[in-house]
Amino acid sequence: MTNVEKFRQLGISEGILRVIAEMGFSEPSEIQQKTIPLVIAGKDVIGKSATGSGKTLVFSVGIIDKIKRGAGISAIVLTPTRELAEQVSVHIRKFSKNNRLNVIEIYGGVSIGPQIGHLRNADIVVGTPGRILDHLQRRTLNLSKVKFLILDEADRMLDMGFIKAVESIIKTCPKERQTLLFSATISDEISHIANRHMITPVKVSANDQVDPSQLYQKYYDVSADEKFSLLLHLLKLEKNGIVMVFCNTRRNVDKLAYNLKEQGIHCMAIHGGLSQNRRSDTLKAFHERDTLVLICTDIAARGLDIKDVSHIYNFDIPSTPDEYIHRIGRTARAGKNGVAISFVSSGDHTEFRQICKEKSINMDKENVPNIKIIPIVFSSNTDRKMARRSAGRGGRKFGERPSRGRREGIRNNYHTIENRRGNRRGFRRRN
Repeated sequence: MTNVEKFRQLGISEGILRVIAEMGFSEPSEIQQKTIPLVIAGKDVIGKSATGSGKTLVFSVGIIDKIKRGAGISAIVLTPTRELAEQVSVHIRKFSKNNRLNVIEIYGGVSIGPQIGHLRNADIVVGTPGRILDHLQRRTLNLSKVKFLILDEADRMLDMGFIKAVESIIKTCPKERQTLLFSATISDEISHIANRHMITPVKVSANDQVDPSQLYQKYYDVSADEKFSLLLHLLKLEKNGIVMVFCNTRRNVDKLAYNLKEQGIHCMAIHGGLSQNRRSDTLKAFHERDTLVLICTDIAARGLDIKDVSHIYNFDIPSTPDEYIHRIGRTARAGKNGVAISFVSSGDHTEFRQICKEKSINMDKENVPNIKIIPIVFSSNTDRKMARRSAGRGGRKFGERPSRGRREGIRNNYHTIENRRGNRRGFRRRN
């Protein structure tokens, strides 16, 4: 049986099959095998599947042949991030090229004017909840003809605080529609949305794409002073490979990338504080292997199609086991080996113990090698001022997690500031 025949058995139309053959897909993934026939049959579906499992093809084949070009916006796809919106729209555009559908992506961080013009002729809209809600409030987006509503990476959208925006958007869509929800985890909030807005949904679950037998996990118990030097040492030892280094904050990403470049490591940074053009250029360079080391926040842990990653470094320990699993899920795919390395410093041990309690996580402890300590160079006067201010509060160093009480204070202060900003800027701040 040819590769295309395996997809044909799922009920996919000939036009999309030709695209699948051109793209060189080998065989359907588990989520595709289980879900595509249901979607084509018009069922509402809740798909539990990890990032990179082929979900975009699932909902694309279900809607492309049922949409008529020029009949108004017939399908809307909600995604948590700008990068995922771009990625999904590119794939839908490829799958629908024989149908010549007009696929438009909309998200914050760029001018709204061109989007308003493009929406007039859109057949499918892919976007982030904040910017979609903005268009609805401006009455530049009409969802009255929507037949298909897709929530992609739904758990990530809710984690980012989009639940009210998502609910508002859903209520704007016609009740007579097909709704598809995809999520790596099914929380109570996800179930609540499904119960309120889906019609007898069929639940489908696919195994994680990461092969545990191919993933080697290890950690270093290292002081905050040594973290940068240890990372630099390990990156210089690894001559080959595609590397992602995760930090918990934008500031740490910027500072780490700056200092690695100062030490001769060619790397690029990505986080939500960068302009959309810069983020797109960074991902393009990483995809095309112009750079092999990506320093990032968790924005790159979910949804983005980043293939063949060999090493994951947790420069900062994530706060939950789910976040850790999403990070390491970028490697050890498609039968290839992967390595996940975590740096555990003072203040990380509570979170680290929770991560290690997960049955699927098995980490070995490594001894810290004898390395030369390289001092951190601050990249701006602002960083220097903040470092002096931090030293006055107890000398917390770069990369070191604050105490639990301090973290709660930071979070409370952050939410106070964000709430004030939200009163002025509304949902646009979330994108």
